[in-house]
Amino acid sequence: MASPVIFVKRKNGSLRMCIDYQKLNDMTVKNVYPLPRSNDLIEKLQGAKIFSKFNLKWGYNLVRIKEGDEWETAFKTCYGLFKYLVMPFGLTNTVTTLV
Repeated sequence: MASPVIFVKRKNGSLRMCIDYQKLNDMTVKNVYPLPRSNDLIEKLQGAKIFSKFNLKWGYNLVRIKEGDEWETAFKTCYGLFKYLVMPFGLTNTVTTLV
């Protein structure tokens, strides 16, 4: 099964490739544990002396997809069939993998 690709025009006129993982996400077993609320996290930081700031957007490209599961990210273009080796945007459960 390969997911379809669409191209969306950006404000500057360039094109952005988007992969529609809706069918894959519908078949994926969702993680059942809740993410912590931001207010609760901020409360826990009271009195802390060290703070960190990071951008989760860059974290996606650092998480390797489990060997053997790469085929699940397959997408098809007019140039052929491709798959991700690192975690792409748009998959169910990816946020909980990063947090």
